[in-house]
Amino acid sequence: MNRETQADYQHRSPMQSGRVSSRLPGFYELPIGQRREIIAGLSHMNAKEAECFGDFQTLSAEKVDVFIENGVGTFAMPLGVATNFTINGQDILVPMAVEETSVLAAASHGAKLARAGGGFQTTSTSPIGTGQIQLFPEAGFDFESVLQAERENLLAYANEGQHRLLSRGGGALNLTWRFIEAIRSLVLYIDVDTRDAMGANLINTICEKLSKRIQELIPCEMGLRILTNLCDKRLARAHCKVPKASLSNREFSGEEVVDRIEKAYLFAAHDVYRATTHNKGVMNGIDPVVIATGNDWRAVEAGAHAYCCRTGVYQPMTRWWKNAEGDLEGEIELPIAVGTVGGVTKLHPTAQAALQLMGNPTAQGLAEIIVAVGLAQNLSALRALASEGIQRGHMSLHQGNIALAQRQGAHTS
Repeated sequence: MNRETQADYQHRSPMQSGRVSSRLPGFYELPIGQRREIIAGLSHMNAKEAECFGDFQTLSAEKVDVFIENGVGTFAMPLGVATNFTINGQDILVPMAVEETSVLAAASHGAKLARAGGGFQTTSTSPIGTGQIQLFPEAGFDFESVLQAERENLLAYANEGQHRLLSRGGGALNLTWRFIEAIRSLVLYIDVDTRDAMGANLINTICEKLSKRIQELIPCEMGLRILTNLCDKRLARAHCKVPKASLSNREFSGEEVVDRIEKAYLFAAHDVYRATTHNKGVMNGIDPVVIATGNDWRAVEAGAHAYCCRTGVYQPMTRWWKNAEGDLEGEIELPIAVGTVGGVTKLHPTAQAALQLMGNPTAQGLAEIIVAVGLAQNLSALRALASEGIQRGHMSLHQGNIALAQRQGAHTS
């Protein structure tokens, strides 16, 4: 493959947004320093901003003490850039932090396959999170009538003091409830539009504040007051179409690969053991973007897997099918609670650089990028599984790990 210089990349025709193409042939062959120079140039970073990618020690002792208790240092995670992504007609370079060999190669390859069909089309709902307030009302008390009469007053009380959030279109939107007979517990659900914040602290604060007013209205013993990570009103979706011609290889025609990928999906749809590994592969793409942007990957994992069980049977996170033209189509829909303001995302310099690399998306825009990467990752894995097998490409990239381990063993023996 011909190598391209930094100037070659920077002088390509820009997209309508002023950003250049995410298609970077030969990028993986360049030295790390040159890769950093290229992505800094493409995203218009100055030298100081670019240092957040390059010095490998972006966290000060002060920040370590803020982010973690009993801090003693930092744990480095490899940070790379997935290429080839076109999302809603715009080319995007995607930062991914992960230690597993072949993840970025797979994401970039999946994006290249989808690129042949126009890339990824994404949508998302408003960034609404939900908090839960659990209480144990006195037996026989008519809490239903009280809550119906006070619903709007309780929402107004929840929004008191949230002027900045309300001015941006956020705030508490709805209050519902249900009684769990098995544990004699009333549970209230408060929906909050958190705008560009992930919103965990905001929702927890509202729950605790609201619980005090509820205790004045309903004689009860108070239980838990906390958000749920199953944010099923905060969904992000991605869709792609892959022309069958782009899926052919030395062993199978494009039509055969489409059929085999569809069968691989159906295997996951009917077997929970396969669905689990299928979804782990999806999260191979999702988690590294969440981590690179300083967001809570454990919350995203919990919500995604819970959403897969919403029918009562654990299901695949993606769906693949052959369309009327014989091409492959795929889609994903997941709850993705991420933020672009506040917390670690705002304080961690590498997280800020990662967001800048993607054009500083809103929380909804970031969620859409994340699910597109998950879909690309799954596409690449299924294409490999359905044709030459997963190990051929993975093990060729894994040879670097083996060689390094052998060299370290030689030095320590």
